[in-house]
Amino acid sequence: MDLHKIEEKLSSYTLFIKEVAVIVHNGTFFAIVYPDFNALKEAKIINIEEEIRWYAIELYNMQAEESLKIKGYKILTVPLPKTVLGDVDLEALKELISSDKESDFIGEVEPDDEVYGTLKAYISTLTKSKIFPSSHLELDLGLDSLNYVELFVFIEQSFGVKIDEATFSNIMSVKSLYEYVKNSRVKVTPAMPNWGEILQESIDEKLIYSPIVMSIYKTVLFPLFRLYFRLEAVGVENIPTYPCIIAPSHQSMLDGFLIESILPYKILKKSFFLAYKQVFGTTLLAPISKHGQTILIDANYNLKHTMQQCALPLREGNNLVIFPEGARTRDRKLLEFRPFFAMLSKTFNIPILPVVIDGSFEALQAGKIVPRPKKIRVTFLTPIAPEGLSSDEITQMTKKEIQSHFRAF
Repeated sequence: MDLHKIEEKLSSYTLFIKEVAVIVHNGTFFAIVYPDFNALKEAKIINIEEEIRWYAIELYNMQAEESLKIKGYKILTVPLPKTVLGDVDLEALKELISSDKESDFIGEVEPDDEVYGTLKAYISTLTKSKIFPSSHLELDLGLDSLNYVELFVFIEQSFGVKIDEATFSNIMSVKSLYEYVKNSRVKVTPAMPNWGEILQESIDEKLIYSPIVMSIYKTVLFPLFRLYFRLEAVGVENIPTYPCIIAPSHQSMLDGFLIESILPYKILKKSFFLAYKQVFGTTLLAPISKHGQTILIDANYNLKHTMQQCALPLREGNNLVIFPEGARTRDRKLLEFRPFFAMLSKTFNIPILPVVIDGSFEALQAGKIVPRPKKIRVTFLTPIAPEGLSSDEITQMTKKEIQSHFRAF
């Protein structure tokens, strides 16, 4: 296989790859990507890893044969290493895959002032990685959307500096963030964010209840799914009559509709669904979302406000359906669970209802349009109460429960 053709294919999917090299590592294809940071800044994208993964690597994998799929990747913050002739240095790339990232920062001089010390001390509560001035907040330190909101609130409360996503997309290194805060600060008074306070703040948005439409959706979908997919619902008796966070595994575009078709009418009318605006905000699906008690979210815009919107159903005594993986699987295996659903559970003291969806991957894999008549089973597990558990423990417990009940047909 010509690896350059794979590289060209990856680059064709997105405007945000400046350089990419594909090598064979441990017997499989591995991609090393240097993003186009200027293009990312212009597009105001702050979740770079997700952008590269889902809109380049996984788009390629969806079309590629199993033996040609990319099984791993690494995103660099510096250009690919070159030989003296200007070609990509393949040996250096192989070393990069297993190298200690921290060695790249040795010798950096850190600013010696209160602003930097305060900022670094707080960032250290969000990451397990060592922090250096040139550390990229996402690619080096692993911060995600939840961390960004906490960081923005901390900076506003501690330094009197407001940061939005558009501004943040231009200052995503520790040093750049420090310089921005230092030049804009009006005070230096460390104040830790409180999620309870953040999510209870008043916002202009109101929930749109559509009980009649939701009932129609269920009435139409359930018999259709029963006939076409031989849909089997297990553990329906585990669905609480009180507010809960419904957390299903995510196998395909069918999953939300499957949950919608199975929930009892009385519970469905008080249930709201989270979905990505980029998918369910399109011309085709927007009408369904608008009248389907769906909250559309954007991972790169107005994150704090978005998370407050997500909390509205829980604040009003409703259920919230949220996929902990945050994206559909591309190989049927569970993805890592993102902690937002667990944080909501902990903050509002609302139980998690783990749900296992089996068969929808085979019925409608990512990239396909017409579903196949494969058997689907949806299993509602025993609710998980948040009392006495940390958000991390809730996250891992939910994933473990779903994983342990995952079955293939």
